[in-house]
Amino acid sequence: MTETFPIDAARYPRLARIDSPSDLRQLPIEELPAVAEELRTYLIESVGKSGGHFGAGLGVIELTIALHYLYDTPEDRIVWDVGHQSYPHKILTGRRDTIRTVKQKDGVAPFPKREESAYDTFGVGHSSTSISAALGMAIANAHAGNDRKVVAVIGDGAMTAGMAYEALNHAGGMDPEPNLLVVLNDNRMSISENVGGMTRMLGRMTGSRALNALREGGKKLLGDKNNPTARFVRRWEEHWKGMFVPSTLFEEMGFHYTGPIDGHDVEALVATMRTLKTLKGPQLLHVITTKGKGYELAEGDQIGYHAVSPFDPEQGVVSKAAARKPTYTDVFGDWLCDMAAADPKLLAITPAMREGSGLVRFSREYPDRYFDVAIAEQHAVTLAAGMACEGAKPVVAIYSTFLQRGYDQLVHDVAIQDLDVLFAIDRGGVVGPDGATHAGNLDLSFLRCVPNMVLMAPSNENECRQMLSTGFAIDGPAAVRYPRGSGPGVAIEPSLATLPVGKAEIRRRGTRIALLAFGAIVPAAEQAGAALGLTVVNMRFVKPLDRALLLELATSHEGLVTLEDNVVAGGAGSGVAELLAAEGIAMPILHLGLPDAFQHHASREQLLAEAGLDADGIRAALSARWPALASMPSMSAVG
Repeated sequence: MTETFPIDAARYPRLARIDSPSDLRQLPIEELPAVAEELRTYLIESVGKSGGHFGAGLGVIELTIALHYLYDTPEDRIVWDVGHQSYPHKILTGRRDTIRTVKQKDGVAPFPKREESAYDTFGVGHSSTSISAALGMAIANAHAGNDRKVVAVIGDGAMTAGMAYEALNHAGGMDPEPNLLVVLNDNRMSISENVGGMTRMLGRMTGSRALNALREGGKKLLGDKNNPTARFVRRWEEHWKGMFVPSTLFEEMGFHYTGPIDGHDVEALVATMRTLKTLKGPQLLHVITTKGKGYELAEGDQIGYHAVSPFDPEQGVVSKAAARKPTYTDVFGDWLCDMAAADPKLLAITPAMREGSGLVRFSREYPDRYFDVAIAEQHAVTLAAGMACEGAKPVVAIYSTFLQRGYDQLVHDVAIQDLDVLFAIDRGGVVGPDGATHAGNLDLSFLRCVPNMVLMAPSNENECRQMLSTGFAIDGPAAVRYPRGSGPGVAIEPSLATLPVGKAEIRRRGTRIALLAFGAIVPAAEQAGAALGLTVVNMRFVKPLDRALLLELATSHEGLVTLEDNVVAGGAGSGVAELLAAEGIAMPILHLGLPDAFQHHASREQLLAEAGLDADGIRAALSARWPALASMPSMSAVG
């Protein structure tokens, strides 16, 4: 059962009365600015206790209130893009007293989730899906003959992805026209600063408020839009906008453009959207907001306050001075700079994840070799393929879950052509608090089946560095897949040494059963193997497998156990079984891995334990399969 934290009605007299948007709609419009002030303060207090996504939510307080005030939610549909900004929405839609449990096991989901609330109309977590989903809803509603309103809220950061334009192109060219409102929330930020031509264009729009004021004043002055003077002015309007406000992009795609307007003026938002609500066809409302609005520290450090750990709102986020183990992301970032110094052909690519993927230092030290392509994973992969065609050595730094969006390009543009591209895949396996949308549970399965691919998973920090060097040295596509967070704390050697391709490492010699562990599961396997006196192998390579060692272990052991923090279906363990089957070897094999289900949000440790991939879970699974193991004495490790 989700823990609740009842709101203090004395401090939040209006917000305490809002258990659902229907309560909000009972208030006079004049009270909405006061509601916004309470909601902003409550969000700061709540995220200060729980941690979570922060700056984006502060930036859409007024917009969220206006949407729920004007639209009959949940009957009308609001689709949030990505969902970083959804905490105010959750607070207003029945989750006010549980918002402090966000990201915790059995707590509020960090992103909109259909199973959690009728107000969460579409599950999200990846960017740039909102317009497509909202358009699908609008089409389905039209076919059903109802007049339900549909609104997509998308940030300018998410507008850097091609999928958003695919949806705009479709919606704007339909006949009959769909009734759809797209709200472009323009704060010039994604997680990092936005990049690219679209960002520059929207920046020019932002600076054209005077022109928009002139335009609106002209409408009032000219009166009837059908009089000759008004018709003449309208013919020139597109020329004006093309010179000063490039809204013609949206208008040429078939959307009626309105804006830009102040996204922190809740009464103006309601008035504008009230008009747009009566219009037919596709509409685009451009609002200007500030990420972190109302909390000075977040406004001043929009990257640092995108997502936070629990903090004291009076002090802000305080950096921890205590020494910590380097994360795998840190290991990659340091390796990238070191290898760039050694090889001038190295070029680094990220799809808008400079901070998350560990590229901050590289972007500063090697700015002409650093390419942030914005939220465009497909483009990132094919860009790397083009670089490799001309003799460069591209490294694509990408989260496992986001590589799924560039899978066709990985297969078609990189692997088929056997191009020299290294994929540094962060957040492989169980990720945890961000839930299923950010989990990297599938990558070993979808990468293992790709011809020409070399696939590695490190068991510790130093091995990660060695594997990155190995993948960079390979002439062809290679991938190193590593988890979120820190490893076991192994000392990192400064060299750029490589590993022999396809060779595993025996961590301890035992009897009867051999544990074949891949990547981050190796330490837990070692604990279980030591307790039960079993052989433990750090497999290192998912593809190619160490064929000679596997055949030797199959003849010297009664059974094999594969362990991986990837789904069992089609994963590394499946590769072991396929190899033995091809050799005509039949023997007991136990596959331990992640379940055939999308895991909920919880800590990484909790999810691994639930899947039976901690040391206790592994021992229990082994004892259940081979009961005699429980009574066997342990043996010392042999290298």
